Amino acid sequence: MNRLYFAKSNRAALFFAMALLPSGLAYSQVKNDTVEKEKKIDEVVVIGYGKQRKEAVTGSVASVKGDVMREVPSANVSQALQGRVAGVDISQTSSKPGAPMQIRIRGTRSLTADNDPLIVLDGIPFPGSLADISPNDIQSMDILKDASSTAIYGSRGANGVILISTKTGRKRQKATFTYNTYTGITSVFAKYPMMDAQKFIKLRQDAGLFTQYGVDESKNVNTDWQDLMYKNGILTNHDIGISGGTEKGSYNFGMSYYNEQSVLPGQNFERFNIRGSLDQELGKYFRVGMTTNNAYTVNKGSNLGLYNTLSTTPVTNPYNADGSWKERVVMSADTQYVYSRDVIDNLGDAWVDKAIAFSSYNNFFGEFKIPWVQGLTLRTNVGLNFKTTNTGSYTGKGVFSSEPNNLSTASIGNSLTTHWVNENILTFDRTFAEKHKVNVVALQSQEQRTFNSSYITARDIPADQFQFYNLGQAQGEITINPDSQGYYKRGLKSWMGRVMYEYDGRYMFTASIRGDASSVLAPGYQWNIYNAFSAGWNIAKEKFLKDSKVINTMKLRFGYGETSNQAVAPYSTFGRLTTEPYNFGDTYAIGTYVSTLPNSKLGWEFSETLNYGLDFGLFNNRLTGTVEYYTTNTKNLLLDVKLPATSGVGSYTGNVGSTSNKGIEISLNGAIIHNPDGFSWDFGVNFYANKNKITSLSSGATRDVANWWFVGHSINSIYDYQYVGLWQPGDPYMSILEPGDPKSVEGSIKVKYTGGYNADGSPVRAINADDRQILNADPDFQGGFNTRLAYKNFDLSIIGAFKSGGILISTLYGNTSYLNMMNGRRNNVDVDYWTPENTGAYYPRPGSVQSNNNPKYGSTLAYFDASYLKIRTITLGYNFTQGVFKKAGISKLRVYTTVTNPFVFFSPYHKQSGMDPETNSYGNENQAVSDVYPSRFLTIGTNTPSLRNYMIGVNLTF
Repeated sequence: MNRLYFAKSNRAALFFAMALLPSGLAYSQVKNDTVEKEKKIDEVVVIGYGKQRKEAVTGSVASVKGDVMREVPSANVSQALQGRVAGVDISQTSSKPGAPMQIRIRGTRSLTADNDPLIVLDGIPFPGSLADISPNDIQSMDILKDASSTAIYGSRGANGVILISTKTGRKRQKATFTYNTYTGITSVFAKYPMMDAQKFIKLRQDAGLFTQYGVDESKNVNTDWQDLMYKNGILTNHDIGISGGTEKGSYNFGMSYYNEQSVLPGQNFERFNIRGSLDQELGKYFRVGMTTNNAYTVNKGSNLGLYNTLSTTPVTNPYNADGSWKERVVMSADTQYVYSRDVIDNLGDAWVDKAIAFSSYNNFFGEFKIPWVQGLTLRTNVGLNFKTTNTGSYTGKGVFSSEPNNLSTASIGNSLTTHWVNENILTFDRTFAEKHKVNVVALQSQEQRTFNSSYITARDIPADQFQFYNLGQAQGEITINPDSQGYYKRGLKSWMGRVMYEYDGRYMFTASIRGDASSVLAPGYQWNIYNAFSAGWNIAKEKFLKDSKVINTMKLRFGYGETSNQAVAPYSTFGRLTTEPYNFGDTYAIGTYVSTLPNSKLGWEFSETLNYGLDFGLFNNRLTGTVEYYTTNTKNLLLDVKLPATSGVGSYTGNVGSTSNKGIEISLNGAIIHNPDGFSWDFGVNFYANKNKITSLSSGATRDVANWWFVGHSINSIYDYQYVGLWQPGDPYMSILEPGDPKSVEGSIKVKYTGGYNADGSPVRAINADDRQILNADPDFQGGFNTRLAYKNFDLSIIGAFKSGGILISTLYGNTSYLNMMNGRRNNVDVDYWTPENTGAYYPRPGSVQSNNNPKYGSTLAYFDASYLKIRTITLGYNFTQGVFKKAGISKLRVYTTVTNPFVFFSPYHKQSGMDPETNSYGNENQAVSDVYPSRFLTIGTNTPSLRNYMIGVNLTF
């Protein structure tokens, strides 16, 4: 059975439906509980350039409190957000410590321009990475999803906006000290499923190709190279903070330290954070303040991969006769460096890979309440940010190489990003006649970002002790590649106006208009003005529902907005010159040629979005939820337009093509049982589905095969053959579709034929490149769930995520990794393959029809149904009663234990491999052949293995 078609019957959907059943119990509880009392406190959400009561919000805004995110102990706050918010897809790009995550809010819109959301930290656009922010520093996150919400941020908010508010003190709060810590052990979730010696020996015999064993191979050896490589890792986090306030001001200061030692030797991530905030009133009308967030990170060993570990045959002996380690081993047709934790740990100065970064993000503000007009305030924000990164690597002579005399190499890289922003905001906020609430905001802003980088490599370093610290001592070639150096400066000028009106808590209306001028677009096309509006109706406050015992909240929302994207590389309008080294006679020379044409009319990429929403609360707000539907149409895509070879130039950047995007989001939260003095049970679930397609490409083309883009199909389409089975003896038309020796073809991969047929029913031709199919990799739907059970001082919480349908690309099983070659040359993934005695297998016969050292059509073996249901964390905690520690001044003490990544269910990939079905690589990395999958695809490759963590933690406040 093809693994791509499990989605419609996948049991994850059944589990999802069953999980919702308990929420129907909400109405059976007694009416005199405390939920209604708790809901009377107005929730406030950050909406950009201000705050608003949640019940008055008309756009699509999702809020997550910091305490909720910290239920998933992690180095990166985006990991804690996975599965928490409908419409926000957070995917793993790497399983290495400290690696960033890919965030997509309501899918993908652009083909080559940036699809990442805007991050706003304490009101200022954030130029850094979420890995720079400690999750302990975050008070809340508010996510703006639709254009009516994001339009106030202009072109920067085209892909959604994530507003991060860090911790602050409160006025008249006594000094409070907090200490939060956790520590734990990390272990491999599952080893890569490689063959052991017995299975590998049989594979070689069945393939009959590499029967001559290498000098270090023996049928009497069974080496598990992964066992020799992995170790248990350790992670530790400490966070301390102090906050408080006076009658006129507040403060908050803190610092944190995070350290994660990988399961791979020499690989770890450290981060130090220092934060601070001050907010002080100066007299009756003035208020000033500042926030600062600083991070220092050290990332080591990120260039360490697992290909050699996995590809070395299990019949290879890594030890000398005296028990010492061999430096390299000789197999049947390959020589491999010996990778083990002992060997790598003993390299000393002979190997180092380090990246050090320091970032500082600062916001200063001044606010003036204009005394002559009640409710009128003028505020000025100034953001001053910078980040510097220094990388260095060194690999000694023969290290990690099959050749002992391979020269040592070293490299250094440096980059500096500086960013400043100034915003001047005039706000009028008044309530008239107790029913008419008016909020008007006017903004003028400007910002600029500057980046420069350099990278140098060298060969033949005279001594390991030099490492990368003095490349001038290199005795070999020192290279400064022009393509590896970088510089840009980009700026944005903007103005914005917004009006929010609310009548009697029942009718809400918001309208905004914004103008942006981007420096990266062509003169005459730099300015763009767009608008947005939204409206809401609180039906539950109407007379006919006011006294309802079932419906407590019912709000309809509608929004329309225009956004623009200018996320192309600076100087795209100028074209590009590329250098190329060559030999001019006996002289080494460097030539320059035009590789990209200029475009004096390069302008904005436009998107229009419609959003429809329903918010509801039922049974004394015991069951609350949101349902939303949206459509987005994007035109004038910023896209590289390919030119014919006769032009002499490859492409230019233009405004061509269009896409459409639509989806539905559902969130439900239920207080199933609520008894603070006894047993309580809360449950929440969200799911969302997003569908996108390309509606046009440049020059009227309907397909761009090189980039796997096809009009009428998803942006995330795969263009490849479709596996339908294996050729069996006696199959009709085998000699026509796959010409050759029938005995060689038997047991090889059969793919779908799309050609014509003769009158007698026989195919008119052999299978060829025209039979490739367009396969949609997007899931049918996905989401997450959480549940919390509490009894007196004990609490148990479970957080999970799920996905149904779609295609998961595992390069481990496809051609590009060279780990499923089915010929016995190197170790092979453990698969059930075809033999004359096992004709019902899924994988081809070893040594059958080959293409580039791999089974023909072996790329089809990389595609799996991407469905899964995953328990991400299980936490058991105990809150000590205050009375026990009151004399010591302790107001809160909680201890807990957490396991992350404990279980995976309903995953075809997990069932096949035992591995985590989450991605860990980009399409063009961690594989032997890197030019098959476009880089936008996330895959499973030979990266650091997925982990399972066991942690204990303490939260202390006094």
